[in-house]
Amino acid sequence: MTPSLRPIRLYRHALSGHSHRVELFLSLLKLPVELVDVDLARGEQKSPEFLARNPFGQVPVLEDGEVTLADSNAILVYLATRYDPSGRWLPREPVAAARVQQWLSVAAGPLSSGPAAARLVAVFGTKLDAERAKVIATQLYSVLDPYLATRSFLVGETPTLADVALYSYTAHAPEGGVSLEPYGNIRAWLARIEALPGFVPMRRTRTAFAA
Repeated sequence: MTPSLRPIRLYRHALSGHSHRVELFLSLLKLPVELVDVDLARGEQKSPEFLARNPFGQVPVLEDGEVTLADSNAILVYLATRYDPSGRWLPREPVAAARVQQWLSVAAGPLSSGPAAARLVAVFGTKLDAERAKVIATQLYSVLDPYLATRSFLVGETPTLADVALYSYTAHAPEGGVSLEPYGNIRAWLARIEALPGFVPMRRTRTAFAA
């Protein structure tokens, strides 16, 4: 489907990996976007105006014409289904589609409770168990690294939503004290994503772990 003349609006925070995965995918799809920064420190995400868009008070939120959507993985699925008629990013073949969904579940599970949580502690001072998060991250990357030994991307020979969903928090895992040095296959995979036309980085954050 052809995008509307009005840019898609993305309510985001520049240091949010959930926001970045949507911003990255919009750029990979070459869709026009208006970025609206939400000041989390000042609690803008809990304002009545924002809660009308997402009652959970979380970024990102996407507005595309009359459509308003929250949850980064749901937004990725929407964008791929609506704006990628080739089915490259969300395959229609049943097994490939299911494998993408498996990795979206990983992004919502161990990626979120592992490297993302460890980074939340280091960057935002969130009261979570950082050491437990690092253990989960190590478990995740100990599976992901050998998995990528014989693959360029997570599902098939080209990138999919699976890669987009796992990229941001993995690339920024060192900010939470999760080193990627032991994981050469993961680092090579990150480099392949960063080489894609339309790639946009997420802003780096100086922490005690990552200068």
